[in-house]
Amino acid sequence: NETADLQHFAEFGVVLMLFLIGLELEPKALWSMRHKLIGLGGLQVGVTTLAVALLALALGLEWQTSLTLGMMFSLSSTAIVLQSLNEKNLMETAGGRSSFAVLLTQDIAIIPMLALIPLLALDGLTPPQPAGDHDGAAAGTPDGLAGTLLSYVNGLPGWGFTLMTLAIVAAIILGGHTMIRPAFRYIHAAKLRELSMFFGLLIVVSISFGMILVGLSPALGTFLAGVVLANSEFRHQLQADIEPFKGLLLGLFFITVGAGINFAVFYTQPFSILVLTLGLIALKGLVLYLLSRLFRMHGRDRWLFTFSLAQAGEFGFVIVAFAVQQAVLPVPVAEISLLIISLSMLLTPLLFIAFERIAARTARRRATAPEADVIDNHGSVIIVGVGRFGLVVNRLVRNSGVSTTVLDSDMARIDLLRRFGVKGFYGDPTRPELLEAAGLAKARVLVVAVDDKGAATRIVAYARQSRPDLHIVARAHDRVHVFELFAAGANDIVREMFDSSVRAGRYVLENTGFTEFEASEFSKAFYRHDRASLRDLAGLWVPGLPLDKNDAYMKRAKELNKELETALIARLDQGAGSDPADGQ
Repeated sequence: NETADLQHFAEFGVVLMLFLIGLELEPKALWSMRHKLIGLGGLQVGVTTLAVALLALALGLEWQTSLTLGMMFSLSSTAIVLQSLNEKNLMETAGGRSSFAVLLTQDIAIIPMLALIPLLALDGLTPPQPAGDHDGAAAGTPDGLAGTLLSYVNGLPGWGFTLMTLAIVAAIILGGHTMIRPAFRYIHAAKLRELSMFFGLLIVVSISFGMILVGLSPALGTFLAGVVLANSEFRHQLQADIEPFKGLLLGLFFITVGAGINFAVFYTQPFSILVLTLGLIALKGLVLYLLSRLFRMHGRDRWLFTFSLAQAGEFGFVIVAFAVQQAVLPVPVAEISLLIISLSMLLTPLLFIAFERIAARTARRRATAPEADVIDNHGSVIIVGVGRFGLVVNRLVRNSGVSTTVLDSDMARIDLLRRFGVKGFYGDPTRPELLEAAGLAKARVLVVAVDDKGAATRIVAYARQSRPDLHIVARAHDRVHVFELFAAGANDIVREMFDSSVRAGRYVLENTGFTEFEASEFSKAFYRHDRASLRDLAGLWVPGLPLDKNDAYMKRAKELNKELETALIARLDQGAGSDPADGQ
């Protein structure tokens, strides 16, 4: 029974979410999205509004009601979509960024929509009493200072209201630059976490109230404040303080959406309501798909954009309630609209499942790769795989005057190399004929730096069988992969994170009381001992048997660890007996 009242608190989760999203977006990043905000987002709202309105007119509704329904159903669920994109790590993809741009445009579009709806009032339609409103308008004007301020702002002339709106927006921008940062420095000096959390929430609540005061979206205001604070040194502290409240309130919001479904209305015409809901999703999906083609999205990004935004949104509840108050939507139409919005939001997880299925099928279909390049030059070094690891190796070797032949199965990487003037060849390096075409018979060194562990091992094994005299340098992912590559015949095996980790450990020692000389000697000793230990343990490794189940391996690993500890302590004792000046 309290769902409508709870939703007022729950919708604050959407406000907090947009504030946190704003903190992740620097103003430069927002400016770079302007074409998608205006073009892609504007077209989505406009075309969807027109399509839904025409369909409503065909069903016999008044044009004012049809236009309102078009605006309402053009919106998507900011809360559910952004939460799902973040959970699935899709926000940074091209499809995720496009979806976010459209959602942001929709949030901005709510302002002119609310301004237009009062002009669409139907003659002869009497608005119901406030007690029946979905958005809890029964509460009326609040008491106390808030009520006084709202009454004062509502009584302002047009020019005064405009100045008030501009003043609040300016206060958000200027306050973020000039007031909030000094205040956070003061709070940080106090070292009171509770005060920091309180101040973060106070910022969001104050901005929300200011935006409500002038009839603007609180979510849009807090988003703007987040963007202003995106460059602040206290950004991460704000995120840590507000994130738990956002999660709790968003969870409550999703509960209120489900609990707000009026099953009494649904039972009267379940088939019609389900058909209308699925029809809305299909219509929005068609518009989104056409726009994705127009804006040249491809593959997974196109399907993500299409399926993620095909539902109605939570701000539709606000528009329904406001349209009923303004005598634009008849109550029966409003009740069915609320059901369609709620059901479409509940179906959103199924839309994301559909996206994953179609994306996986598309990926399998595209797995039939294009023909491999014809390799027309041979270097003395063959580098297989030019990701972060192989690219550095290739740059060092080429700039030292040694010729290389680069192979990779990722066409995008090869294209990128070519744009930088480095010739690379596309093809599957696990195919023996491609390695032979690359000059395996005459090469002096083979560098295996592919991402796939199994593929790396197969390439090493084939190369060692074909060329027993070839020197093979291989990149390993972990200890087990080291043993696999060693067994396959690699000469030098480099764990991708080992060298950088040893260097980081040396920096730690240098800043915890050891001299640079001591830290360097310790890291060298650790490096030599670990490499020797790996060769020792390789003889005890059993393929397919987990290391923690291999008793002989675990026993020897513990012995080697003790030996390392003893060796480092002995080196420390030697250093303690020497002249500190020598250590420097």
